[in-house]
Amino acid sequence: METAETELHYDTPFHLLIAVILSAQCTDRRVNMHTPLIFSRFKEPSDLAEASFDEVYELIKSISFPNNKAKHLIGMARKLVADFGSVVPSEPEMLETLPGVGRKTANVIASVIYDKPVIAVDTHVFRVSRRIGLSDGTTVDAVEKDLTAGFAPELRPKAHHWLILHGRYVCTARKPKCAECGLQNLCREYISNNVRV
Repeated sequence: METAETELHYDTPFHLLIAVILSAQCTDRRVNMHTPLIFSRFKEPSDLAEASFDEVYELIKSISFPNNKAKHLIGMARKLVADFGSVVPSEPEMLETLPGVGRKTANVIASVIYDKPVIAVDTHVFRVSRRIGLSDGTTVDAVEKDLTAGFAPELRPKAHHWLILHGRYVCTARKPKCAECGLQNLCREYISNNVRV
């Protein structure tokens, strides 16, 4: 894991936006299995904007919440065409106006594509940040605020990936691999569980 970057496969900002919308409550691996066909069918926002619900649904039916995601994808593409000239916007606030795009998705796109100094907080980032002591926040917004304050602007686009990959492969939810973690001496939970009395 030398490089901290998204594990979603994509070739354009539009395709990353599709992949991130599809990845909500679904593994990146499953999304990556389906996106080559989706990307070949919908090369541009106009292609997806003109697609029928059934056509999109058939391509994503084995991904979680296919009904909602099919509607969101079509709506997102239509708004991109109508309001943004088919260009994926760079500002999180503008991205959040797109169907299917919440704060986390907006921050992922803004940081990955445009290197904006924002941090996306998903379940892994939320858990790891609280576990190792980067935040005491009890909400996603509070954790995002703490991480934004704690990381220098130039580090924020990568911080999300550091934390998500650490949470996915080392600091896992059920059985964290503390014995092989390089953050033992900094981790609040590890230190509190291993204090000698």
